[in-house]
Amino acid sequence: MTAAPVLPERGTMAPAIQVTGLHKHFGRNEVLKGIDFHVDAGQVVCVIGPSGSGKSTLLRCVNRLEEPSAGQILIEGVDICDRKVDLDEVRSRIGMVFQQFNLFPHLNVLKNLTLAQRTVRGRSKDEAVQIARQTLGKVGLSEKESAYPAHLSGGQQQRVSIARALSMNPDMMLFDEPTSALDPELVGDVLAVMKDLASEGMTMMVVTHEMGFAREVGNKLVFMDGGVVVEEGLPTDVLSNPQHERTQAFLSKVL
Repeated sequence: MTAAPVLPERGTMAPAIQVTGLHKHFGRNEVLKGIDFHVDAGQVVCVIGPSGSGKSTLLRCVNRLEEPSAGQILIEGVDICDRKVDLDEVRSRIGMVFQQFNLFPHLNVLKNLTLAQRTVRGRSKDEAVQIARQTLGKVGLSEKESAYPAHLSGGQQQRVSIARALSMNPDMMLFDEPTSALDPELVGDVLAVMKDLASEGMTMMVVTHEMGFAREVGNKLVFMDGGVVVEEGLPTDVLSNPQHERTQAFLSKVL
């Protein structure tokens, strides 16, 4: 009997994410059509493209929220498509922030941040609370630990979602259009938190429509359309001088 793949020691492998020949079908609809893609440790890679291009599906495949139809996904050198891999261990290294906040409405902020720490990480209550308070401070919401989600603005709820992911001490963070559900005046606070994470060296894969963030913070920009990677490169190069006519057409409408 073959032993289950063992993840390496944290922070010892690059690239952090390696996707090769990734396909994803929903019935007869092929959403991803052979994606080759990587994120190096410490990089911020921004993924842009029109609705329906496969961006969010790619992101969800990276931590196996969606099951790939074919291809390989390596997280820190381990193939997470291997049936024997410990998905809980893999996901403990990958923080995920969605468009919607997915907070438990019946729990206050502090309990939202400590629940997974205690049930998944096995931390004591005191340790989980200490870490939760540290991460709330990081996102500027220390004074909101007793508040319930319904009493927070959308931007505050999203920052709590980021703090919850950070409380698990992930090696990398995945963001699926984290500002798309927010009122425009609330976007800046969330992006500021993400910029701080980037400056601290957090590996990040960000599906976004925020071109200013991609230009300022991203190390690489990937443009997807029709389930394929059409163009990728330095954000300033892709945004200022796109080479593919499909990229040019898209950017002409969003910049």
